Amino acid sequence: MIDIESLDWAKSPDGLLPAIVQDAETLRVLMLGYVSRESLAQTLASGHVTFFSRSRNKLWTKGETSGHFLDLVSVQTDCDSDSILVMARPHGPTCHLGRTSCFPEARGDALAELDRLIATREAERPEGSYTTRLFEGGTRRIAQKVGEEGVETALAGVAQGDDELLGESADLFYHLLVLLRARGLGLADALAVLETRAR
Repeated sequence: MIDIESLDWAKSPDGLLPAIVQDAETLRVLMLGYVSRESLAQTLASGHVTFFSRSRNKLWTKGETSGHFLDLVSVQTDCDSDSILVMARPHGPTCHLGRTSCFPEARGDALAELDRLIATREAERPEGSYTTRLFEGGTRRIAQKVGEEGVETALAGVAQGDDELLGESADLFYHLLVLLRARGLGLADALAVLETRAR
């Protein structure tokens, strides 16, 4: 994943390097922390992102008190080897204020966030949820809804204004994500196919 000794630890007088944490699925920037050799080694060994707390002067695993861990996906260094980018999957809000991100205006991929919400709805099946009703109706019913939304999107494209076309497109995206999830797939699987076609 990354060679700890290849990083330029000497560039920082305190031996700490900045670590930007990004959601591996939505690409939203979640937080900035600092890592030492030891905290980065613990991150790689445990799979939970661990920082060096400058205020407490000790190692600190994100989520050790809140339960909102950051599961490690990957680590990469910048071109100067003096900062790192950590891709992670968050368990709950990252910010101590209860927000998704410490940067409240940081944008992520709205489609990936919707896909994550749909996966949660499938797992939890909250009562009264339209998504729950779709899953309980079965794959055939969901596929029918995708077909209906596809026709409505096509009709909006030739016979209605931009607002209607955008609204129908959003409905189509949503129902398609539900269909993928009903088949045990997700947005990342569809995007992987697109990536192979873009080469």
